[in-house]
Amino acid sequence: MDQFAVILPAAGRSTRFGDPKQKKIYAELEGRAVWLRAVEPFVNRDDVAQVILAIATEDRELFERRFRASVAFMNIQVIDGGEERSDTIAKALEVVDPSCSFVAVHDAARPCLTKELVDAVFAAALEHDAALLAVPVADTLKRADENRFAIETVPRAGLYLAQTPQVFRRELLMRAYANRARLANVTDDAQLVEALGHPCALVESSPMNLKITSQTDLRLAAAVLQALPKPKREGPLHPFADERAMWDDVPKRKPSDLF
Repeated sequence: MDQFAVILPAAGRSTRFGDPKQKKIYAELEGRAVWLRAVEPFVNRDDVAQVILAIATEDRELFERRFRASVAFMNIQVIDGGEERSDTIAKALEVVDPSCSFVAVHDAARPCLTKELVDAVFAAALEHDAALLAVPVADTLKRADENRFAIETVPRAGLYLAQTPQVFRRELLMRAYANRARLANVTDDAQLVEALGHPCALVESSPMNLKITSQTDLRLAAAVLQALPKPKREGPLHPFADERAMWDDVPKRKPSDLF
């Protein structure tokens, strides 16, 4: 069986989250931190041999205090990330176990991923060497001028919104990152692989696999988690599943507060 390493970049600054007391990945979502929700679909898989979480250096003390026990139990390798997302992924690639044939990169702020989506994108990567989750664009697209006036309607046929996980054969992703200095404004890993001339298979995903950017997204994610079918497990995922936020003044939300 081919083995997968999973990288979760979590070193961002969360400037748009709107909470000066904590970053979005540490915010509480239905009883667990956002990043814990994001990692859950991977930690019990037989085909996942390594999970790497890359955090900001300045978060190390806080992280150790809040999550040391959870990390140890789930066998997650925690490293310091870089200044930019691509720097963080590059540092994580340096510690990927060579026994892993594939590398999956998943946003630590994307907490509503399901097992079925992981199964689908892993299978596509096994077949095509490169695959990512994506959602077809459903809304009408407008191009704006510098004054935010619509000047053009952009055809949406064939357009997708990229999500994560994005999964690649390890050697392919390593070559893509070795080439990254030649590209500007890189926004995801598939872009680097595409620059090598290698196509990436699109696996249709769901808008519910949302990424937390703002406080509104956090409320939406809570509603999504309530709506998703609860996975059947033989036992608890880990004994620290209800780890709480350190800050006493973080408000506790009721279902009626979601919207």
